[in-house]
Amino acid sequence: MTIATRNLSLLIGAQLAFVSGSVITVTMGGIIGAKIAPSASIATLPVSLMILGTALGTIPASRIMQALGRKTGFIGAALAAAGAMLMAEFAIKASLFWLYCIATTCTGVTIAFSQQFRFAAAESVPLHRAGLAISLILIGSIGGAFLGPELIAQGERFSDSAFLGALRAAAGLFCIAAILLACLSLPKMIDDTDEHPDQAARGLREIAQNPYFLLAVLSGTVGYGVMTYIMTATPVSMHVHDGHSLTDTAEVIRAHVLAMYVPSLFSGLLITRFGEKPIITLGLIAYVITLGAALAGQQVMHYAISMILLGVGWNFMFVGGTTLLVSTYRASERFRVQGINDAAVFGTSALGSLLAGTLLSSFGWTTVVISTVPALVAVSGMLIWLKGRPAAKI
Repeated sequence: MTIATRNLSLLIGAQLAFVSGSVITVTMGGIIGAKIAPSASIATLPVSLMILGTALGTIPASRIMQALGRKTGFIGAALAAAGAMLMAEFAIKASLFWLYCIATTCTGVTIAFSQQFRFAAAESVPLHRAGLAISLILIGSIGGAFLGPELIAQGERFSDSAFLGALRAAAGLFCIAAILLACLSLPKMIDDTDEHPDQAARGLREIAQNPYFLLAVLSGTVGYGVMTYIMTATPVSMHVHDGHSLTDTAEVIRAHVLAMYVPSLFSGLLITRFGEKPIITLGLIAYVITLGAALAGQQVMHYAISMILLGVGWNFMFVGGTTLLVSTYRASERFRVQGINDAAVFGTSALGSLLAGTLLSSFGWTTVVISTVPALVAVSGMLIWLKGRPAAKI
């Protein structure tokens, strides 16, 4: 087994732990909030704070790893996530809503560190195989999508409450992730600009003059933001507004999560074969069809089709955008550029999550769907502008 293959295997295992923890928090957050929050109006605050924590943690995560190294940052994040799970367990037992909110916020911050797994994977392989490495990391998310709910279902094996048991099991899973991450052998990328003055770190304005950098950031930001925005609104629209059963709603969301990550089995290969722009374009087309299905009706079938296409579109736009981003910066710039990119991506995601419920309750499902059109038009315009245009040298 090569070092690159071993690194990918270890990162996939760690990704499974982090996705499981986030799925548990998203699944339980609103329910726990409804039980211990002082007001029903803020029951979903723990979930929103987790997303906000991820957005706020992106730039600090990149700077900490720049100073201490990715491996140290990853191990620390896994151990901190285990602590956050145990803090959440204690908060629930003590009915301390404020402490539970702190725990979910901390969970979000640790997830910001785990978002750097894809960059670590890309740096472990030659540039032309970066897309495949990034997509393989997301395969760990498929396991997490199944394992998270299963830990809740089997939670009483670990505690007298399913939720408390799931948190305790997740803490153990994060400790295992820390052990896996300690076995990483990440390559040392050259940052010594004294020996390579032509590779000195550039200012952000100069980096942004590369239109492919702008496309990469825009693809990831719009892809993640639109996905989070519509996904957050869907369960409320289905169950509360349209009266569909909880079972149907849960199945639609499960199908969406699988559609997000299953394409990782082949999206990296497609990027290697055809390049990033065609895959981003396919993702954009999937999003356009998503809007058509969502506007065609509000039966379970319409929701299911739109959410599956939304998941596929997210995968193509996110993996394509991340792969393209890797080719637009120098080694000496990577932590700064990655931090800025993730701040834009997850900041927009947090904003979408916070806005979705308000717009849905005020204006309805149709308005939520149509309001995403300008963002998709922006990506379309960038792709058209770059048609036939060569990438700028870095």
